[in-house]
Amino acid sequence: MQPRVDVTLEIELLTRFFAAINANDMDGMAAHFADDVVRVEPAGHATSAVYRGALAIKECVRTGRATWAEGACLSEAFYVNGDKVVVFLHAHVRVHGASAWSGGRFADGFVLRDERIAEYRTFHERDDALKWAGIA
Repeated sequence: MQPRVDVTLEIELLTRFFAAINANDMDGMAAHFADDVVRVEPAGHATSAVYRGALAIKECVRTGRATWAEGACLSEAFYVNGDKVVVFLHAHVRVHGASAWSGGRFADGFVLRDERIAEYRTFHERDDALKWAGIA
C-alpha cells in the first residue's frame, strides 16, 4: 500500500498534539485521545509499559515532561498509511538540575480513528515505526 499524499487532517491533529506536550498542556494533549486509547512505550524506556485510557497516558506523559527544564520535541516528518501515522521526531531538552542538553531522534506511531488518537507508540528506531505502519 502506498502512503496517502493528502494528509492535512492528520498533520494538523498531531501538530496540535505535540504543541500541547511542548507547552506542558496535558489537558490539551489528552483532548486528542479516543476513549479507549492505548499507549505503548518500548522496552528500555524510562516508563516502559502499556497504558490504557486518557488518564493513565496523561500521567505517563506528565511524568516524563515534568523532567524538562526547557526544550521541545519537534516533528521532522509525517508518513501516513491508512489509519496509521508515523511522525519522525527530534527531542532536544535540558532536564532540571542539568546544564547539558540531551535528546535524540526517534519516531512515534499513531492509529487515528474519527480524528482521535486510538493508539500511540514510541519507537527508538525510525525504521521500526515505518515497518509497523506498513510503509516501505
